[in-house]
Amino acid sequence: MFGCMPPRDVLLTVGSEILEATMSYRCRWFEYLCYRPLLQRYWREDPNFRHEAAPKPRLTDADYHPDYLSDKIGDARRLEWAAKKFFVTTEEEPLFDAADVLRFGRDLVVQHGFTTNLAGIDWLRRHFPDHRVHAVNFPGDPYPIHIDATFTPLRPGLILNNPQRRLPDDQRAMIEQGGWQILDAAQPAHNAPPPLCYSSVWLSMNVLVLDPKTVCVEASEVYQAEQLDKLGFEVVPVDLRDAYAFGGGLHCCTADVYREGGCEDYFAVG
Repeated sequence: MFGCMPPRDVLLTVGSEILEATMSYRCRWFEYLCYRPLLQRYWREDPNFRHEAAPKPRLTDADYHPDYLSDKIGDARRLEWAAKKFFVTTEEEPLFDAADVLRFGRDLVVQHGFTTNLAGIDWLRRHFPDHRVHAVNFPGDPYPIHIDATFTPLRPGLILNNPQRRLPDDQRAMIEQGGWQILDAAQPAHNAPPPLCYSSVWLSMNVLVLDPKTVCVEASEVYQAEQLDKLGFEVVPVDLRDAYAFGGGLHCCTADVYREGGCEDYFAVG
């Protein structure tokens, strides 16, 4: 199950294209194979569908800083490193997980952290020349892995931000100048993740937006549901906490394929 529960980590849908990410964990290198039969079906059924795959990395020792994850290094030191944008991956070859990318129409916001390096962000920038690609980081996170439990767009003009991992002021400028409001997410309902789950308690904000008025929330995350209800959303509770051990929350275990509407420009410049 672990290798096929979170398609959001591997597959990035942009327009009529689904792009297979490089992945940066050695243990997740082969996950793209889970989705190949489905992608082949899409390719046969839809003449406008583009199936792309980023260059698979070798993931040699040169891709990682040695001993970075040693137990001898505490969170205080890791926070110092995060503030300096020094992460476990090097710039040896392009690395990115699809779950580090948020799509705002013409703009792609990509987290620079453990699972995506600057070379990976540059590769995405070259691959999507018709999009504006922005690198962001969250210094309050000592283990920055995937953006969807840190920064969550809910509808045009509104974003939830993890209050322990706030976007730095200089990086907020583009979003706030575009008229978007950034709110702190509600506190998680749990003090610890469930057994065998390697994610944080902030899967509480790993919600699935169905449309600008409807959002799915893990059923036990009552505080997050209450916040979204007060913001005017129809909240759909979904029991998923027991599946967290397989790789993530509601957003992680889904990947949008059939969508309506065109590509909006939320941060028009010039």
